[in-house]
Amino acid sequence: MAWDLSADVVVVGTGVAGVSAALEALDAGAEVLALDRCGGGGASAISGGIVYAGGGTSVQREAGIEDTTDAMFAYLSSEVGDAVRPETLRRFCDESPRMIEWLAGNGVPFEASLCPFKTSYPTDKYYLYYSGSEAAGGFRDVAPPAPRGHRAKGKGTSGKMLYGPLIDSALAKGLRLEQQTRAVRLLTDDDGAVIGVECLSLRGAPARVRREHARLAALSAKPGIYYPPMRKILQKRVERIEARYGRPIRVQARSGVILSAGGFIANRAMVAEHAPNYRGGLALGTAADDGSGIFMGTDVGGATAKMSNISAWRFIVPTSAYLGSLLVDRRGERMVDESRYGAALGHAMISERGGNGWLVADADLVKDARAQLSSQTNWFQRIQAETLLRVERTTARTLDEVAAKVGVDPAGLAATVAAHNEAIAAGTADPMGKPADFRRPVGAGPYSMFDVSLKKSLTNPLPMITLGGLVVDEDTGAVLEASGEPIAGLYAAGRTAVGICSNSYVSGLSLADCVFSGRRAAAHASRRNSVNSAS
Repeated sequence: MAWDLSADVVVVGTGVAGVSAALEALDAGAEVLALDRCGGGGASAISGGIVYAGGGTSVQREAGIEDTTDAMFAYLSSEVGDAVRPETLRRFCDESPRMIEWLAGNGVPFEASLCPFKTSYPTDKYYLYYSGSEAAGGFRDVAPPAPRGHRAKGKGTSGKMLYGPLIDSALAKGLRLEQQTRAVRLLTDDDGAVIGVECLSLRGAPARVRREHARLAALSAKPGIYYPPMRKILQKRVERIEARYGRPIRVQARSGVILSAGGFIANRAMVAEHAPNYRGGLALGTAADDGSGIFMGTDVGGATAKMSNISAWRFIVPTSAYLGSLLVDRRGERMVDESRYGAALGHAMISERGGNGWLVADADLVKDARAQLSSQTNWFQRIQAETLLRVERTTARTLDEVAAKVGVDPAGLAATVAAHNEAIAAGTADPMGKPADFRRPVGAGPYSMFDVSLKKSLTNPLPMITLGGLVVDEDTGAVLEASGEPIAGLYAAGRTAVGICSNSYVSGLSLADCVFSGRRAAAHASRRNSVNSAS
């Protein structure tokens, strides 16, 4: 078989999982070639740049935060369930402080500025915060809460400040990056071992064509993420360029191939097949999050799991005043502790309530929410918060009237509010487990109900990511067949694979798992290279 390119380790997709794998393999002395359909970065580069880490990281210590790996493990055990074995989760937690040092050593900037209010994403003044449900009801009893959301320092959404330094470090260490090269299928030998990748590449296309492809792909990623019709148009143009100018190449992997091509949230047909209740919302990823990495793995016998698991984030904060509101369904009944991370709210609405939900607030709560807008929001959050106040809000003098206006059962809502107020007055625990510091009675009107239902909205979107993928050996990252046997030469990482966050997501856990799983796969692929070379 003739090869156009070759390396010890070939990485397919260069988001944070792929570049972490590349760095680990390079540090082990392997020759590494990375392939990316676009310019690199994937969903990671347009993300919030949050890494979930704890157990006493250097950033936590500098901020005066006490945390232990035992506390981190206890909390995450409650969140992630059986997504991975307990020993795998324990290893993830134990390695967490060193992971932050590894990232910082490769140029990622962190800062020990602790956010003083609960939020879904801090303003540009703060870079350490409670990014999950650690301080919510029930979890406080499991383990002492600690802020573990480590945001890469940078204005706006900080994904570029996480990915950028990592890819720069990898290139400085000798990474060969083939951009505008789409992996099409895996190549195997007579024994079924993966030995390479067949691609469609623009590497020989005219410079002007490559520039246009790069421009369109960048626009498709962002702002295209926020307006799917525009992304659809842009992607058609991208695909026409690839069809006309792309040329097939074969890339040899002497040691192994690592699939880190993202999930499948951009493949709406695939989402509808595996999780039909999640067909709306905002696809939080690039057009390349189309399941292609998963398909390449299954084509050579790889097994999949958790494919119906999708995380949908209904954020009600900022501002923090909304933590005191009540999230109710059409019957007027509460669904969940409103102080939980947005993924828990989204799950309760979609899996149990048909995607419908309304926040109930009195006049004082609305006043407090308005007052907090300037100090607790970034510009993009300000747009969403203003939309909630101006567009998605219905008001009336009484609870019965506002319930009737939005189609919620007035009697059910009255009973919910009465029980809520009586519990606070009596000093008894919240039935949903909301901590006392987030509870507030529903007082005088006028009353407002904010529509936070699942629907297509540019200004108050419901972001979603897929959590399932290829089944991997949790010690090596090797892709497994349905029988449990590893496929020689094939590994997977990030959202292409089942991982730490494949049951339940809190902010930063996916990116942290990308680092963890990417490095794990590369460590073993590089080790396999050493064995093959010796033999």
